[in-house]
Amino acid sequence: MTTIIRPRITEKAGIMSEKLNIYTFEVAQNSTKDTISKEIKTLYKVTPTKVRIVNLPARKVFVRGKKGEQSAVKKALVYLKKGDKINLA
Repeated sequence: MTTIIRPRITEKAGIMSEKLNIYTFEVAQNSTKDTISKEIKTLYKVTPTKVRIVNLPARKVFVRGKKGEQSAVKKALVYLKKGDKINLA
């Protein structure tokens, strides 16, 4: 089972990757910092200096007159050294 689901492509994530060398990924709910770090090494051939995890809770939304719920997401912020880069395109 893979821990990394997809890269999180947002305006904020793009700015952080360009200026601060921090990449954002959506990860599985049961993943840990250690498993995320190992999978980044195998997939992208770079070693992260630090991994931070943020749990975004589910929230209620109201779209086109209907109530719904936006599912909860766990995201990982992966910090890289100055020379390292991940090509997400």
